[in-house]
Amino acid sequence: MSDLYAPLPPSKKLFNFALSVTTFSLSALALIPLLAMLWAILSKGIPHLTWDVFTQLPAPAGMKDVPSGFANAIIGTVVMVAIAAGLSLPLGILTAIYLTEFGKNSTFASGVRMLVTILSAAPSIVVGVFAYAIIVLPLKGFSALAGGFALSVIMLPIVTLATEESLKLVPNAQRLASAALGAGYARTTLRIVLARAFPGILTSSLLAIARAAGETAPLIFTALFSQNWLEGLLGPSASLSVLIFNYANSPFVDQNNLAWAAAVMLVGIVVFTNLLARWVTRNRRTTH
Repeated sequence: MSDLYAPLPPSKKLFNFALSVTTFSLSALALIPLLAMLWAILSKGIPHLTWDVFTQLPAPAGMKDVPSGFANAIIGTVVMVAIAAGLSLPLGILTAIYLTEFGKNSTFASGVRMLVTILSAAPSIVVGVFAYAIIVLPLKGFSALAGGFALSVIMLPIVTLATEESLKLVPNAQRLASAALGAGYARTTLRIVLARAFPGILTSSLLAIARAAGETAPLIFTALFSQNWLEGLLGPSASLSVLIFNYANSPFVDQNNLAWAAAVMLVGIVVFTNLLARWVTRNRRTTH
């Protein structure tokens, strides 16, 4: 027992100190690009966050003393992300339930899992081209519906894989206890497994929504852009990410400023969604 409380030799103390310094230094180094990006966005975007940017349409290029904003882009982003969530969340959760509870180690389930994993690694621009081919071309026009579909393809593997892991964390003893009380397989899955895994499923859904809200390339191929209010799901739609892409390269200072303000708005949405996901995860840990 005396050896457990004996002080470390000087060489081990030096090694421990050097390793700690190296770890903290590399962590600080990794934070520098993130903090620099946030500082640039906040310092250049916050001064241009006025009431007009949340209520007005983008002003024509070069016009002075005209209210200018990106209210249509906010609405377009919310609508397309809502469409994507409505398509991807039910399908992704049901797929994960099949892979975990019903298919398990079957050959078909293994094939589905492999396809979902491959889809998660697909570049977003490829997803945009895919949505352009099967939605935009047949409908002969860019639309918010096509944009929402493209975002749903990006969200689907995130929701499926994360939900599958959440379901796997549910102890098998709870399934057996439910079966011992006379509950069927479907009832056990619905009332026991899903209820226990709900915080993890909600967290994965929020992270997928945050990912979709910041996508640009798929929306360029599907929803394009519009300077007007959203008139319907079958017409072009503005979005915050595409507005930033267009206006950041503009020769007009007013549009550059609007792009910085939109960047603050988009970063705020992503940060809020991630913080909400962390809050759900923390409550899950404290509850269970």
